[in-house]
Amino acid sequence: MTAAANPQKAAGMQSYMKSTMPYYGINLPEVRAISRRVFDGMDMSCGEWRNAILELWRGARYREERYAVQFLLTMRSHVDCLTPSDMAMLEELVTSGAWWDHVDELATVIGELLRKYPKRIRPLMRRWSADANMWKRRVSIICQLRFKRDTDLDLLYANIEPNLADREFFIRKAIGWALRQYAWTDPKEVARYVRAHEAQLSGLSRREALKNIS
Repeated sequence: MTAAANPQKAAGMQSYMKSTMPYYGINLPEVRAISRRVFDGMDMSCGEWRNAILELWRGARYREERYAVQFLLTMRSHVDCLTPSDMAMLEELVTSGAWWDHVDELATVIGELLRKYPKRIRPLMRRWSADANMWKRRVSIICQLRFKRDTDLDLLYANIEPNLADREFFIRKAIGWALRQYAWTDPKEVARYVRAHEAQLSGLSRREALKNIS
């Protein structure tokens, strides 16, 4: 990454992301390409994989280094390493990452754990939905974005409910995004939900939820 750095782009990228951590100035596709070259073929046990994730994340000095950690976290070669016991690690990444570029990708990872281990992860997402940490609440709302017909609507609605009055942009956007995504599967149900909660949903959440419904 040092060799690929572009200082002319770095300042603009840092400003755009409102990041306190500096950038190398490397576009995400190139970050992934570099990460693939480094990590592909490495023979790591699940324990070594976890240790690498935490060491690289905690020691990151540039934001792209954390993007590389996200790449390592989602590599197919270690997909079976991730289990509910890793939720403490993922919680650390969510709360220390604390911005949408990290949190939204981590929400997808947590969503896959929810899909595989619903009895273990569902109660945790219910607790996260009322957590003081805004980013954990966002994860609880958007963790099912890829579920389509497998979406647990009871869980989605239950996680939205304690956040309906929240004025934080990233929470209002998450509510609308989650509903909009499910509208691709069942637009009538989303329209019904929005009508039933019109007085509680923010304007942003309503607009986002109904964006793809004629």
